[in-house]
Amino acid sequence: MLQRIKIMKHISAIVFMLFIALSGVSAKDRASKHTTVKGDFISVTYGQPAKKGRTIFGDMTPAVSPLVPNNIVWRTGADEATEITFKKDCMFAGQKVKAGTYTLYTIPHSKEWEIILNSKLGQWGAFDYDKLKDMDVLNAKVPVKSIDHVVEVFTITVENTGVKLEWDKTSVFIAAKPI
Repeated sequence: MLQRIKIMKHISAIVFMLFIALSGVSAKDRASKHTTVKGDFISVTYGQPAKKGRTIFGDMTPAVSPLVPNNIVWRTGADEATEITFKKDCMFAGQKVKAGTYTLYTIPHSKEWEIILNSKLGQWGAFDYDKLKDMDVLNAKVPVKSIDHVVEVFTITVENTGVKLEWDKTSVFIAAKPI
């Protein structure tokens, strides 16, 4: 009987340890702060990575490995892919978009960024984007602007006339208006 109790305690301890270990694996570890910003008809939920002295945007070279390389799909934030919700049908980056929630991806380039809205929600990063691109509802290009100060933490701002993305010395504005 005493032997049986010891075995049950060991089994219980193992089950508890497995539960703890699996809990950590199933919940994605977030490395960055997350926030939701809201405007009159747009809200955006995203992770806010910090610069921390790193090179953020640019071309991949043997000497430089930017955190967000040019010409590659980016989740537009950290951890989970950024989600944008439109409460009303609108014009976004010059194209009609129906009210709803979408994943916001971007592809940075030196002079312009590609803005992508995709109907598949709940994505971690942009790792599966190639499998999901047939679910894109918008693909547009907007100019990129260099700013004279460093924005340490990736910041999305919802303004009356659109959405602004800023990080490091880079700013991108995506025009938006309800229709």
